[in-house]
Amino acid sequence: MGGLAHFLEEDGLATTQISLIRPQTENTKPPRALFVPFELGRPMGAPNDPEFQTKVLRAALSLLDRDDGPVLIEDFPDDAPADAAAGDGEGWFCPISLPAPPVDMAAGGGFKAAMAAEIGGLSTWYDIALRERGRTTMGLSGMAINEISDFVCAFLDGQVPDNANNDLSLAQRLKYAVEDLKAYYREAASAQPGHNTGRQMNDWFYGQTVAGKALYALWPIASDLADQRDDSFMKTFANLLLIPSSQKYRAEPKEA
Repeated sequence: MGGLAHFLEEDGLATTQISLIRPQTENTKPPRALFVPFELGRPMGAPNDPEFQTKVLRAALSLLDRDDGPVLIEDFPDDAPADAAAGDGEGWFCPISLPAPPVDMAAGGGFKAAMAAEIGGLSTWYDIALRERGRTTMGLSGMAINEISDFVCAFLDGQVPDNANNDLSLAQRLKYAVEDLKAYYREAASAQPGHNTGRQMNDWFYGQTVAGKALYALWPIASDLADQRDDSFMKTFANLLLIPSSQKYRAEPKEA
C-alpha cells in the first residue's frame, strides 16, 4: 500500500495508512503512515472493541492534517487492549495430541517425516473446522497440504525445488506455501474449545509444532538464498514476514 500511495498522491489524492511492520514502511516511504504495535492481521487492535478501533482510525486520519512530510511515520502510543472475544477468564487450550518429533529433525528427511506425521494428526480437526465454517483460507499456493510440506522441507534438505507455477517467482510461491501451511494449522487448532488471541495461537504454532520449528530452520536458508539470487522479494519474506517479530526471540538467523 505504501508504494500505491505514491501514485495516488501524484494524482492529487492525499493518502494515509496503518503500518504493522515499521521497517517495511520505512523502506517504502509512504507520505503518511501510522505505525501500530499490534499483532499481524489486527491493524485496528483487538476485535470487538469499536471504541479503541475508532481511536486508531482517527489517529490515522489525523495525519492528513499534518504538513511535516514529505514522509511522516507516526507511532500510535497505546498497546491493544485484551482480546474481548476471550471473555471473562475463559482461556484457550489446544489438547491436540501431536506425535513427538525426532530428537534431531535436522537430519536428512527428519523435518519431512515429522511434519507429515503432525499434519496427519491435525487432519481430523482441520476437517471439523472446514465443515463448521464452510470455508478455508488455504489455497494461495495452489498446493495440497502434503505438497506444501514437501515443498517447504525441500529447502530444509538443501534443495531448491522446481517452481511449477510460471505465474509466480520461487519466492512468491514459497511465501504462499508458508501462508497456507500456517492457515492449515491455525484452522485445525481453531476447532478446539475456547477462544484464543492471535498471540496464543502464534505461541502454540511457533513454540510447540514441528511446522513452527521448520519455519525457524527455513529463516536463514531463505535469507541466504535471497542474497545469492539478489532477490528483494525473498529477502523481505525471509526477514520480515516469515517469523512474526513477537516470535523472533525463540531463534535468530545464523550469521553469514
